[in-house]
Amino acid sequence: MTDQPDGILDGHGVAAARLDDWRLLFAALHARFRTGGFAQGVAFVDRIAEQAEKADHHPDIDLRYGFVHVRLSSHDAGGVTERDVSLARIISELADGLDLTPETGRLQVPELALDTADVEAVKPFWRAVLGYVDSEQDDELVDPDGRLPTMWFQETEPHETPRQRFHLDVRVPPEFAQQRIAAALEAGGTMVSEDRAPRFWVLADPEGNKACVTTWLGRTPPPE
Repeated sequence: MTDQPDGILDGHGVAAARLDDWRLLFAALHARFRTGGFAQGVAFVDRIAEQAEKADHHPDIDLRYGFVHVRLSSHDAGGVTERDVSLARIISELADGLDLTPETGRLQVPELALDTADVEAVKPFWRAVLGYVDSEQDDELVDPDGRLPTMWFQETEPHETPRQRFHLDVRVPPEFAQQRIAAALEAGGTMVSEDRAPRFWVLADPEGNKACVTTWLGRTPPPE
């Protein structure tokens, strides 16, 4: 596997681990499993909890009627480590034992991005109004409970106020990026730029409001 400094795995390292049910989205592994109903989801979560206690490593879990979403990250390291890979394998085995279906195509993580010529001037306002805190790893604001989208600031030159200051970033697994883009174009969107693909594609709705579909590809060099 390819390790970044401090033992953090990048996208290439995670891909080399061959975790079929899991995808790296930003600094965490994500998996979603379709269940037969709420009771089966509870049973699955109970089994995950038992293994998490044994490993002393605890995932974030979203239990819904029809699915369970699991997020794994080593908070002390600030990203995905071998601990997460090991627990991901165990969780996949638990899901397989319950005949649960992985839904990798449903995985995504949205982000809010604000264009600004003065990050330090506007950041305190958004920290206060959203009840967010500073990220320990990046110059971003994050929900302390880990439920709501991260907000980051895209630096620009001073300019007159444009019609759009915010845009939405949607991180998806690389193999589903074209499917998501095609759906957006079919829904009336246009392709603004592919210059930075596969890192991200810039799309616009019929009124010109922009959104980016992003992946982990192209952000770190592949292993030699």
